[in-house]
Amino acid sequence: MDISRKKPAYPLTPALREYLRDYDRDVALPVAYADLRRFSNSFPLIDRTGKDTLWQTIFFEGPEMQELSAGLTEVYAQLKTAGDMSFTKHLVADRIDYCEFGNSRPFRVRIVNRFNDNYDYFYVKQADASRLYGLELEHLLSPNSINFLVSGDTLIEEHIVGIPGDDFIAQHLTRPHLNQVRIAKEFVKFNERCFVRLLGDMRAYNYVIAVTPDFEDEQYRVRAIDFDQQSYEGRRSMYLPRAFKDNAPVVEMCAHLLKPETVRQYQTEERALMAGRARAERHRLKALLDVMRAHDLAPAEKVEQLKAELNRYHHTTAFDACDSMGDLVRQHLWVMLGPSARPAAG
Repeated sequence: MDISRKKPAYPLTPALREYLRDYDRDVALPVAYADLRRFSNSFPLIDRTGKDTLWQTIFFEGPEMQELSAGLTEVYAQLKTAGDMSFTKHLVADRIDYCEFGNSRPFRVRIVNRFNDNYDYFYVKQADASRLYGLELEHLLSPNSINFLVSGDTLIEEHIVGIPGDDFIAQHLTRPHLNQVRIAKEFVKFNERCFVRLLGDMRAYNYVIAVTPDFEDEQYRVRAIDFDQQSYEGRRSMYLPRAFKDNAPVVEMCAHLLKPETVRQYQTEERALMAGRARAERHRLKALLDVMRAHDLAPAEKVEQLKAELNRYHHTTAFDACDSMGDLVRQHLWVMLGPSARPAAG
């Protein structure tokens, strides 16, 4: 499938920054993305099976690394404890990885608790408006809240725990104990969430499977981890995870295990849940969509193509009045979730 791998980064507008400040996403931080770009050396990060992870572990000169570690633990405190620095004395940033792959070129920071060697991760990326809208829509409309901060042109994202989709498909999908029906159900729901809010490029390595043991079995949830392609592409199929070739084993499993009426049931369930979240967050959702509608987030030809394809798919002309990707997202939410999910009046 043809994906715009070279999607440009869209700058944050004053209106978007105001929205982020209003909802405590915009904060002053001691470390910026540019600070991490000044590393002096690196080497490939190899996983426990000997496979190249496509990440590089980076190094800084001694004094600079100490200063960065102190700043990065403060960033972690801002992200996790709303700026309570009393916990930072026993934390240390013991490793920083860098990935050239992908548009965001992220840094991944490992924070270690020196009392018990437990560790956690967060990501430092270049702030891109598309990604920020994607993160906010995920926070408001998905089953999972998501934590991120913006400081200038730097984006800080929490780590989303789960098995990467490509690893899950290759190593877990055919295991005897796996509850395949539950996986199929969750993939149908995930596909529906992505399409409703127009989140694209959900190839297998752009989502994770979170596995939770239950008293009799396991529960699963599919979670997006990359929001770079929020409402950017012109083709409707780009917003359907089931349309990507590397998801084919899961799609085939869904077709084998789920009857069409069961698929429709799960889709309806997910839309009802999304509509409920939209109603609960109607004022914040309206504020976000108002900013998004005025933001140029894709070439005009992509907007026109997606407008035409959504009209054709839904057998409507409701998208004719849309002039931006933000307009299309708002209209698609209305069409898919119903009038009760419409954002609050201004």
